[in-house]
Amino acid sequence: MGLNKGKTLIVASVLAFAAAATGYADPNAEAKLVINGEIEIATVAPPPKALEGIFDHAYSGWAFRTPETQSMQADDFDNSGMLFADKGIDLWNTVDGTEGKSCASCHENIESMAGVRASVPKMNKAGDDLWSLENFVNDCRTTRMGAEEWKWTSDSMKFLTAAISLQSRGMPQTQAFDGPAQSWYDKGKEIYYTRYGQLELSCANCHEESMGKYIRADHLSQGQINGFPAYRTGDATIISAHQRFVGCIRDTRAEPFKAGSAEFRALELYVTARGATLPIEGVSVRQ
Repeated sequence: MGLNKGKTLIVASVLAFAAAATGYADPNAEAKLVINGEIEIATVAPPPKALEGIFDHAYSGWAFRTPETQSMQADDFDNSGMLFADKGIDLWNTVDGTEGKSCASCHENIESMAGVRASVPKMNKAGDDLWSLENFVNDCRTTRMGAEEWKWTSDSMKFLTAAISLQSRGMPQTQAFDGPAQSWYDKGKEIYYTRYGQLELSCANCHEESMGKYIRADHLSQGQINGFPAYRTGDATIISAHQRFVGCIRDTRAEPFKAGSAEFRALELYVTARGATLPIEGVSVRQ
């Protein structure tokens, strides 16, 4: 059997299996996310510019989750992600590096980070690179604290970014997708629609063309990232958006870009644009 023929048969078999195991279910647009009985978070919004002509609404990933998972996010005492956000607050106050400083030394209370998660990714001060929240954390660590950079997917990085994200819970997103960021947006869009891997699947194949379908036990969402970093019940820990990107591309049987790479930062910007009308959810819960 030739390589191309064998590849075609593999893809055809996978797609046939998916079709046989796929059902349809709309996102639960009627359910409301009210955290602790007092903080209402919109989970459905008008489509931003990036979704015009594609979807009539932008839906949070929360709208696609089971009632049990939804209820976990609705109560901070049930939300296991809050345990890790608390560890992030401890890190905020921990002195590290040669300068004898903590995050609090410069920024005081972590509440001063309100709005920060809602503004990233964005161009750095020099205007020559697109930075995610993780880049800003490491810049502070190296230039102000004299500390070593944290790895992008290290526990310390994820816990601190979760705590910072929590400060923007319910706030509207304010990222810029044009001007200096336009080339990054365009690159992210290209990656979103590029088929990868042995299965030749793109982000759009699942989160656009198949949104709302069930493939086995997985209810395919629009792939929004306004809730990340998120607590994933299957992993029992905090997961960053780039970790989800890695997992998705790996599921296509391709070699993924690295977390923190220019490719994934560009993809993060474009995916953010697709959900720009949704508020930041802070520490969300996903399956």
